[in-house]
Amino acid sequence: MRMKLKLIYPRWPKLPGQTTFNLPPHGPVVLAAALPEEVEVSFTDENVEEIDFDEMCDLIAISTMLSTQVKRGWEIADKFRRQGKKVIFGGISTMLHAEETMKHADAVFLGEAEGRMEEVLNDWKCGRLKNVYNFMGKLPPVEWIGPARRDLYKRELYNHKGVQMVDLFHASRGCRFSCYPCAVSYLGGRCFRPRPIDKVIEELATIDNNRLFIVDNSLAQNKEWEMQLFREMIPFKKKWISHTIEDDPKILDLAAQAGAWYVYQAVYDTSDYIRERIKRYHDNGIGVEGTILLGLDNQSEDDIKRLIDFLLDIDLDLAEFTVMAPFPHTKVYDDLMRQGRIFDFDWNHYNAGQVVYHPKQMSAERLQELYEYAWNTFYGEETQESKMMRLFTRVMMREMEEGTYRPRNRQLINKSFGKEVIRKIAV
Repeated sequence: MRMKLKLIYPRWPKLPGQTTFNLPPHGPVVLAAALPEEVEVSFTDENVEEIDFDEMCDLIAISTMLSTQVKRGWEIADKFRRQGKKVIFGGISTMLHAEETMKHADAVFLGEAEGRMEEVLNDWKCGRLKNVYNFMGKLPPVEWIGPARRDLYKRELYNHKGVQMVDLFHASRGCRFSCYPCAVSYLGGRCFRPRPIDKVIEELATIDNNRLFIVDNSLAQNKEWEMQLFREMIPFKKKWISHTIEDDPKILDLAAQAGAWYVYQAVYDTSDYIRERIKRYHDNGIGVEGTILLGLDNQSEDDIKRLIDFLLDIDLDLAEFTVMAPFPHTKVYDDLMRQGRIFDFDWNHYNAGQVVYHPKQMSAERLQELYEYAWNTFYGEETQESKMMRLFTRVMMREMEEGTYRPRNRQLINKSFGKEVIRKIAV
């Protein structure tokens, strides 16, 4: 007898003043790929559609990625449990907030799902579901990672003004770096675990979307693997976004050939190295969205203002400003807790846009003002949405040159981009 599992991705409040769009989430469809074949899955992304609390199902699974999702996830779970349904939680922020989540769940799954879900579902069938399935630090072989269940997406819900959004995809797990505010070393360990290239190519071949976001923590972890990955990607003619690419001429050239569209690159100082780093991306036709973290202990108010001026000078395509968020199980959380500097424990405020701790060189109120100043100053002459649309226009032009362009809604695109672009894409 087939069981039916309802998989839910809770909504979260978006930051005010920023361009809002929804990407098809990655974690839930990776989890779905790890389920036994006899499990029938229905998926609801609450960011784009309402949850049907009356849907017939046997088990509820709630997948959370962000701290700002967990409280909504608890609300959803409480409602289903009042109806007599069993609820299991998993995902990144479930691992970060496990103890609190246990109060709202019949079971909490911690760790990576491949090869483990049969045990969980067998326990459920036998009526002996455990409170916690803790596989933290017990990493499954990366060879077990199969193609994500992208068939669960409702494609029509993932576009912005008629422009098709990217699909998320990962070619590796883990990270050999241990950046100060980051939780990755806790979640996935400090060992870089690349997927076998043939498995990566197998999954790429299943993705209909021509636009991807490679969500690996960093591609710049193993030069030989990185170069092999890019070589194998070239024939697919996909256009993709990623985090940092290795600062090497051969690798940047291969990345461009493979379809690198733009990268998220941390900009942490005003050095000539950063200036040249951005220029080398641009020289290879790769756009750059700078990721800028505000509120570190070594930053003064003047440092932040100089950094913002520098960003305007180096011709970034986009910038994303965040204030440091001390997520549980990170070194920054431990340090600030020990120093008594965290004053807000409402997880809805841990959105990287709200100050929840006392900075070292200014007040929390002043850091919040500087965060707003950063966004307003960088996008003072051209809006974030306009800059983003320029990047999408560029990629559409490249797609048309290669014959891979597939418009989803020409009327909305025309309205968004203007007459000059209308003439170019109305072919």
